[in-house]
Amino acid sequence: MSSHLGENHRNTLRQITEHPKSNNVEWHDVLSLLRAVGDVTVEHNSKVKIKVGTETIVVSPPRQKTIDEDLLVELRHLLRAADYAPAN
Repeated sequence: MSSHLGENHRNTLRQITEHPKSNNVEWHDVLSLLRAVGDVTVEHNSKVKIKVGTETIVVSPPRQKTIDEDLLVELRHLLRAADYAPAN
């Protein structure tokens, strides 16, 4: 399902889903990917509501440039549940 994504989005998807985890997945790249595959809304409390397919999560944006392991795992589950996996 990721074949319609550009190279940058595919790279970000690969970083999110690879094992062992990548330590340098940048939040702005994640938001760009999520906007390409679903709906992203910043709520009044600064939380970010993400809907991909039928799956929805609400997360706090990271304070630093890169995402932490907990958010990475949450995004991995969201994307896999919506049938997004990197193309081999």
